[in-house]
Amino acid sequence: MEQETATFLTEEEGQLLLRIARTSLERWVCEQVRVSVESFPLTPRLRERHGAFVTLRAHGRLRGCVGYTANVQPLALTVRENAINAASVDTRFSPVTPSELPDIRIEISVLITPEGQETPFRPVSDLSEVVIGRDGLYIERDGARGGLLLPHVALEEGWDRETFLQAVCRKAGYPADAWPAPGCSLYRFSTQIFREGDA
Repeated sequence: MEQETATFLTEEEGQLLLRIARTSLERWVCEQVRVSVESFPLTPRLRERHGAFVTLRAHGRLRGCVGYTANVQPLALTVRENAINAASVDTRFSPVTPSELPDIRIEISVLITPEGQETPFRPVSDLSEVVIGRDGLYIERDGARGGLLLPHVALEEGWDRETFLQAVCRKAGYPADAWPAPGCSLYRFSTQIFREGDA
């Protein structure tokens, strides 16, 4: 089976994205100001259009997570916007307050688009194609909203493939066994992750 290596950015580029996310988070929470990503030394890769998720954790617990799956805007801008969104529009949580900032740690998951493709998503025809720890899952059904789980979720939860699949079905609001149904499409994708404190 093909084993993609989930690397796209250098460690230095990842650390720069974390700086962008941290600065964006703090300026938005404290001042409601969007920083200019052009004030950072962006590399050509950080100007490419890529999807990404920004996850906020406080004391090790989820505090917000929002992302874009489509390659619609420069990666640096995607990270800025989703650092702000994770702090302010994730409906599972109240907005982040200034007093919480010292306790928050940021994680960025950059969606990797395989060479020659326009999307990070690869169709799954057999569940054996999914590798726990490498692949995230995205499921959608005709006329209904979809659901997505990042690759590290299955590892953190100790899930096998079947449990991971059931969980992404439930995330979308579908029955746990929905994926083989007509009109339902399942995809896998890979990410490159950068976390504050890892460098």
